[in-house]
Amino acid sequence: MSAVTETPVRTLRETVGDRVADAALIVPAAAVMVITVVGQANEPVPVSAWVLYADRVTGVLSLLALWWRRRYPVVVGIALAVASSFSETTAAAAIVALFTVAVHRPARVTAAVCATSLAALSGYQLRWPEAAVPPLTVFVIIGLGHLATVAAGLSVRSRRALVASLRERVAAAEVEAQLRAEHAEREAREALAREMHDVLGHRLSLLSVHAGALTYHRGASPQDRARAAEVVRESAHRALQDLREVIGVLRAPVGEPPPGAEDVPELVDEARRAGTPVELRDEAGVTTGGPSLPGTHGHTLYRLVQEALTNVRKHAAGALVVIRITGRPGDHVTAEVVNAPPAGPPSHPGGSGAGLRGLRERARLVTGQLDHGPTDSGGWRVGLRLPWPS
Repeated sequence: MSAVTETPVRTLRETVGDRVADAALIVPAAAVMVITVVGQANEPVPVSAWVLYADRVTGVLSLLALWWRRRYPVVVGIALAVASSFSETTAAAAIVALFTVAVHRPARVTAAVCATSLAALSGYQLRWPEAAVPPLTVFVIIGLGHLATVAAGLSVRSRRALVASLRERVAAAEVEAQLRAEHAEREAREALAREMHDVLGHRLSLLSVHAGALTYHRGASPQDRARAAEVVRESAHRALQDLREVIGVLRAPVGEPPPGAEDVPELVDEARRAGTPVELRDEAGVTTGGPSLPGTHGHTLYRLVQEALTNVRKHAAGALVVIRITGRPGDHVTAEVVNAPPAGPPSHPGGSGAGLRGLRERARLVTGQLDHGPTDSGGWRVGLRLPWPS
């Protein structure tokens, strides 16, 4: 199949600009032709009348041919160059055609048309030399005129190429900006997914624990049932609040800051109320009002503890959990969550691992490291190491 070349649609401004440029070149060429005709009348050339008539008719036709100089620049340029070998009134139009070739065609083609025009005008001068001007001067003028014409055309060509290049760069920049916007939107969606997993996974695990207690302990006293139901209600309410906060933070970053290291004790208290024994050993003091971690680092540490406690409730319900935080400002902070072996089969066997992958991504964004794996005693360990700017 042959490719179909589409003609670019020109705007009204570009069309009007082309017509103005045509007039700016054709009108001076016509004026030069008139001056040439007047000169021929004042200083008769030793030729027959029909030769002069043919000269002038050819000059008029050359002016008309300039209207097609953009569509067929090489054809018009060569035709007018050949015509100028016997028609003095065509010389100005031939120069305009040479300028057009220099603007729209490569240098090799321009050089060929220029050589043809030089040979034609030189042949005319050799045939009908100027009596008042030395031949050498005439040939120098012809050569310099062609050189100036080609230089002007190449200058216009270079400027147009520069403008086209700038337009391409602008178009490429727009495409790149659109791709960056799409990438940012995709990252925002991934951030929302991570926040939803961390926040709602923690709250819903609490709901699952207490709802399970209500289901399997039907003989519990009304007070215990009421207390468990209250925890379920409170956890559901907190889950909705956390969901609103996550969406609010992603939509408006100037809102309330996300939870940090100082909020870890609240997670520990919630886990203890849900029946998970937790020991918090904060040797760095980041959870007790001591040296504070930067916002993103503290939020990452908070999510580590939250995800670890959630996984313990899913896979090792009732197992002892030890949270140890060490480090000092200007160096690193290390958080480690270790749980004992589960007492029975996990309530939620298996898992997608999305939470740990999200934690690893969070740690990478703040140039930290995350490692996890089983312990020698059969439990599980999750460790996080983050830089701690002073």
